Amino acid sequence: MQIVTAGILEKNGKIFIAKRKKGKCLKDKWEFPGGKLENGETPEECLKRELFEELNIQIKVEKYFCSSFFKCGEVEIELQAYLVSYLSGEIKIVDHDDFKWIKPSEMLDFEFVEPDIVIVNKLLQEKYNIQKTY
Repeated sequence: MQIVTAGILEKNGKIFIAKRKKGKCLKDKWEFPGGKLENGETPEECLKRELFEELNIQIKVEKYFCSSFFKCGEVEIELQAYLVSYLSGEIKIVDHDDFKWIKPSEMLDFEFVEPDIVIVNKLLQEKYNIQKTY
């Protein structure tokens, strides 16, 4: 099973989401950015590396939030989501087609990749006390 990390980045009351590139598994849908765990790496190290490589930003991993499980083709994946905070850097997307800062209540207006829907629903209900979900 492949482990993938995702960062839930919040700044000034808004949440960062990114649109997957065309040609990728789950293309054209929105996600919380992150990436694949490499050998010898902790999920926290992976998340710091991936957000620097993909977005040019430094982050602090605050705490584990939740996991979801899915298949992309024949590969079984566990997506581990973490709450993160922004430290420095100017966002430059490398591995996505677009990004947005959105209010928590706007999350339902975007088509998220299936594994991130678990994260969206948990965020809405438990962190923001919004009862509407996917």
